[in-house]
Amino acid sequence: MFLKLYFIDLPVFFAIDMVWLVLVAKKFYAAHIGFLLKPDVNWLAAIIFYLLFIGGLVTFVISPAVEKHSWLHALIYGAFFGLVTYATYDLTNLATLKDFPLLVTIVDLVWGMVLSASVSIVTYLIFNRIG
Repeated sequence: MFLKLYFIDLPVFFAIDMVWLVLVAKKFYAAHIGFLLKPDVNWLAAIIFYLLFIGGLVTFVISPAVEKHSWLHALIYGAFFGLVTYATYDLTNLATLKDFPLLVTIVDLVWGMVLSASVSIVTYLIFNRIG
């Protein structure tokens, strides 16, 4: 079940996050942390992040939601997983980096919750539809 959920989750997560990063928030991040951004993306690091994050989401959120037959579990625990994981990055940055904007931290925490919850629900629904 893990691999099936993983390979459903992967394109769902990537599609939703790319809409956010490329279409919605690109100017926001450039305006607020452009001084920290590299001109080119380290794709290896990005790919490793996606692979690990999706593995965590499937393990800790989506698989239990499927076992419990609960989209509400996917929603609530997906949001919580997103909050915890994005807080790890953003609150560490806020604590350790000079001039890291509080607004970016808040926006990222909300985005982590929305992304993880929506990906968890969509993956749960697709899995239940295709079995």
